[in-house]
Amino acid sequence: EESMKRIILIVLVSMILGHPAAYSQQKPFVFGFKAGPNLGWLRPDAKGYERDGMRAGFSWGFVADFFLMENYSIVTGFDVVFLNGALEIPHEMPEGAIVKEGTLSRKYMLKYIQLPVSLKMRTNELGKFRTFGQIGLGTNFLIAAKADDTFIPASGEPVSDEADIYSDITFMYESLIVGAGAEYSLGGSTVLKAGIVFNNGFMDILKGENARNPAINNKAYANYLSLDIGIVF
Repeated sequence: EESMKRIILIVLVSMILGHPAAYSQQKPFVFGFKAGPNLGWLRPDAKGYERDGMRAGFSWGFVADFFLMENYSIVTGFDVVFLNGALEIPHEMPEGAIVKEGTLSRKYMLKYIQLPVSLKMRTNELGKFRTFGQIGLGTNFLIAAKADDTFIPASGEPVSDEADIYSDITFMYESLIVGAGAEYSLGGSTVLKAGIVFNNGFMDILKGENARNPAINNKAYANYLSLDIGIVF
């Protein structure tokens, strides 16, 4: 066991001594902030449920890069994400003594705190530019959920309403983060970044059962594509 520790220590020292330039020029970590628009959608996985297009949203947050080597880092921080999407859902609504069947067109307006952790890999500098790719996971915590509802009956006039749907949405979900972009050095450790990030939810975000058919569980996954622009120091 003692000899194994010595071997590991020798290997680590050799790696450090073998890359003196990289370690002298690169700060071990940098901090900054980012913001950008996104396009969100909900992917339903329940009988009769349909996605109703994409909706614009926004996110902002703080970011930290912890470097393992010059071109490899662990990226974390926190984001405030405004995620919007829409579904068409089989539905029924009482009207006096009559129950009307139809379709509920629901526009979801969700707000999350996301804690992302990803591995970022970047190229060597080409002038003042680098390109990078990243992959990781995001843990998302719900802080607000509202909806614009329009009930479209099989016959008769549509009925619109606004609702607080916090109790209809799961408190937490996990997502896969995949992104790519470019960095531009502004001098020293200050870097301007821009990238496209795909955030792919893989946990159901809806609670409860369908109003028309309780045998069908509400089920959908949250996804969005964002353009992130940020600066680190």
